[in-house]
Amino acid sequence: MAERRPASVGELRAGGKAALARTLSAVETQGDNAAFAAFLDEAARAGRAHVLGLTGPPGVGKSTLTNALIRSYRERGESVGVIAVDPSSQLTGGALLGDRTRLATDPEDAGIFVRSMAARDRLGGLSDHAVAGIVLMRAVMDRVIVESVGIGQSEADVAHAVDTLALCIQPGSGDSLQFMKAGVMELPDLVFVTKADMGALARRARADVEGALSLARPAGAGPLPQVLSLSASTGEGIAEAVAACDAHGARMALEGGRERRREAQQRHWVADTVRRRFGSHGLRLCDVDQALAGAGGAFAAIAGIDRDLRARFGRGPEPR
Repeated sequence: MAERRPASVGELRAGGKAALARTLSAVETQGDNAAFAAFLDEAARAGRAHVLGLTGPPGVGKSTLTNALIRSYRERGESVGVIAVDPSSQLTGGALLGDRTRLATDPEDAGIFVRSMAARDRLGGLSDHAVAGIVLMRAVMDRVIVESVGIGQSEADVAHAVDTLALCIQPGSGDSLQFMKAGVMELPDLVFVTKADMGALARRARADVEGALSLARPAGAGPLPQVLSLSASTGEGIAEAVAACDAHGARMALEGGRERRREAQQRHWVADTVRRRFGSHGLRLCDVDQALAGAGGAFAAIAGIDRDLRARFGRGPEPR
């Protein structure tokens, strides 16, 4: 039986965690349905939450940091939604739930909602369902945190779905050099050096990151990201990290950067989805900008392009 979706974003907000859970489940079965796509576009336009992305390799401490950020935001009376993007089971395609089991949240707290979503074929990055989940959460919550495993393309994936991207690096790992090789250093808005309680090793890691950023950041890419040291287990630097996220969000709002970034993200979502479903040839057959303008949003544009190209190629509906 198909999950019932709310009639409007207002109804979704009024329905609390139960309505949000049902709607997130409906994403997997109704994502390309025209009415549901229109509802997702309404949610995208109603997005009020600032979305923070945390990325970095396994073991860097993202889940511990997420717990600390949740506590900070809840102390301020803000509701928090978390999407933990987990590696997918090779057998079922579902999330392995590794990140969610490390998040210590109170299930009775109506101001916290955590959802694990499978990376599916995205190698740790964001699936279509995760993007829709982010859109729904930011329409309902005050803050959204997206936690993904940084194992390649996921840093770029997350950058196309959040307002502030924080790259997490741990001392003694050599991550800064590896990220330079991968071209990742041009992506983050903030860099968090975790496990600051490791002392001299953590200070050296921060210096290495600052040096790597100065070398790897391309000319014209804007100011270098702020680098902060923190320890989620001791609380050191957490207040500064929260303040840095707030400051980046405020700066974007003042300069109109958040709206421009979200508009660019919607175009990327459409082009990326078409390319993955139909290849470069399929992308050449459609006009993404025209589809966006005509549909009024990314999700309706994707649904329309999908129907059109499947008709052209003689392909049936995509299996769910």
